[in-house]
Amino acid sequence: MATTGPGPAWANASSHGSSDGRPPVQEELNANEDPGAFLAQPYSTLDEPVRETILRDVRSVAAKLRVVLLPLDRNTHFGYSGLSSVDATDDISSVAGENQKQVLNRLRDWDLWGPLLVCLALSVVLSFRAPTHQASAVFGAVFVAVWVGAAVVTVNAQLLGSRLSFFQSVCVLGYCVFPLLLAAILISALQYTFVGVIWVDIIWITVAFVWACRASAVFIGQIVPKERRFLAVYPVFFFYTFLGWLILLF
Repeated sequence: MATTGPGPAWANASSHGSSDGRPPVQEELNANEDPGAFLAQPYSTLDEPVRETILRDVRSVAAKLRVVLLPLDRNTHFGYSGLSSVDATDDISSVAGENQKQVLNRLRDWDLWGPLLVCLALSVVLSFRAPTHQASAVFGAVFVAVWVGAAVVTVNAQLLGSRLSFFQSVCVLGYCVFPLLLAAILISALQYTFVGVIWVDIIWITVAFVWACRASAVFIGQIVPKERRFLAVYPVFFFYTFLGWLILLF
């Protein structure tokens, strides 16, 4: 007489099932399921209205632009003096105030929507100022210059031991182009007035350049080892110098 062996697990699945036909695994999961576990799960953005998603992203972009334009701490001369002396191996929470720590955490929560909007706006402004037959070339040149320049500066910082991720660094550099965008808009608005002369334009660009460099260098520099900080920061100087030259050129 042939004996029946244990056989594969799937062959005897029906004999180990529950009385109502549910598989044993499913029965065990349902038995151990907490009724409130599903409600405790993180809220999915796929279920929220499109308007709420857009407004949340707009608020996030506006908050990061405010970080670039306003000092981290009004009690210091430039708002960044406490961070400028931080070594990359130190705990930043030991020297940064509560406002500074919130700002740094916000910038580490990177996005590329803001830098993309800033880059597109700068490209459009400069293409409007350029001659008609050069508008498309100017738009493409500015767009490529922003992204390629940010990528080169980021790779340089990564090779020097930066603790920021690639996209975090690109995000910071892109947002810090915003002062140069404001200078380009101001120059365009005053182009046909009595202050629309090259020397006044240089003043606007200089102020925006210093603001952009100061805002970005503090975040790029404070996450690079102290002995390599200059090597990480000086490409930022050349990056914004090139963008400022493009604004004056067109």
